Amino acid sequence: MLAYRSLVGRGTLWPCPSAPTARQTRLGYGLKQPYRALSATAKTPPRTIFSGIQPTGVPHLGNYLGALRQWVKLQDEASSDTTLIYSLVDLHAITIRQDPKQLRQWKKDSLAMLLAIGLDPQRSIIFHQSDVPAHAELMWILSCQASTGYLGRMTQWKDKTANEKDGSEKSKLGLFSYPVLQAADVLVHGATHVPVGHDQAQHLEFARQLANGFNEAYGKNVLMPPETLISPAKRIMSLTEPDKKMSKSHANPKSRILLTDSDDVIRSKIKSAVTDSYEGISYEPERRPGVSNLIDIFYHSGESVETESQVALAEHMAGLSLRALKEEVAMAVVEVIRPIRERYESFVRDEATLDAIAEEGARKAVASAAVTMTDVKRAVGLV
Repeated sequence: MLAYRSLVGRGTLWPCPSAPTARQTRLGYGLKQPYRALSATAKTPPRTIFSGIQPTGVPHLGNYLGALRQWVKLQDEASSDTTLIYSLVDLHAITIRQDPKQLRQWKKDSLAMLLAIGLDPQRSIIFHQSDVPAHAELMWILSCQASTGYLGRMTQWKDKTANEKDGSEKSKLGLFSYPVLQAADVLVHGATHVPVGHDQAQHLEFARQLANGFNEAYGKNVLMPPETLISPAKRIMSLTEPDKKMSKSHANPKSRILLTDSDDVIRSKIKSAVTDSYEGISYEPERRPGVSNLIDIFYHSGESVETESQVALAEHMAGLSLRALKEEVAMAVVEVIRPIRERYESFVRDEATLDAIAEEGARKAVASAAVTMTDVKRAVGLV
């Protein structure tokens, strides 16, 4: 998931005033001239990268290959002056009613999993969203200028409301307005870059619109319009319904591979994965979605895969039977998940360490958010 676009800005972000805000000073935007695309001799300004994931159960293989592994790579490859902020966005999780006891357990499990995949709390700020009140506070301020028309056109809102014809429980205000909270998550930390998949690009565009609208309304360059880091598509599909994305909420547990699954469970799930009756191996997502999904999983699971594309990989494996393909895929996935599972089992039992990491992460995140909130409150007249 790592052929990211350039992490540096590619054009004018905004003209900085002669007296920069506290946020701009901290991020290195104290210049009188507009910030422009960097030349080979220019000094790269400090970056702040933000991303979040809901603590709603153990992540699956699709979550890992599609996002979480890239968080670790960003952390390990970022320059020393880059700030990395990763949040367990529990406020987003309650747009759907959750069992309180279960949510508390999921929060602990999710933090243990972020550590297990390789995030380092000494290098990255890792925290629970609800531990930083500034997220909700900035959401309210931004809500006072957010367009309900724009929110109503958001893809996920339209999809949810389209499914209400059966008389089920109606969607709530939180689901309608959560893109504002999502924008606040990013903007409150002055994030310069946000890694997202293609299905979330619309939300980042909304965050930029809110930031630009706020800056225009109050005549101050307070909020940082973030750059989007679109990663190459790693859309891992369901093992039982390969025309749908792998999901934690799917009714059939065989549809997904969890990062806590044992070696035997992984092999069993892949062995039973839906394929087809065609002969040989080929990468044809439209005609052969099940086989193509297995090739995607194999291609993205192994750092040792040396082919340039899934098509080339399929050609290399063309002589294999479907059974042999599944065995190869299972071995690759086991090698990915086994060390994560073992580290997770160690972390999740150490509640004292998890509590200490969450507390320290919240302290750092509160300090980060306070810089923006001081500027925002001063701009709107609250202080």
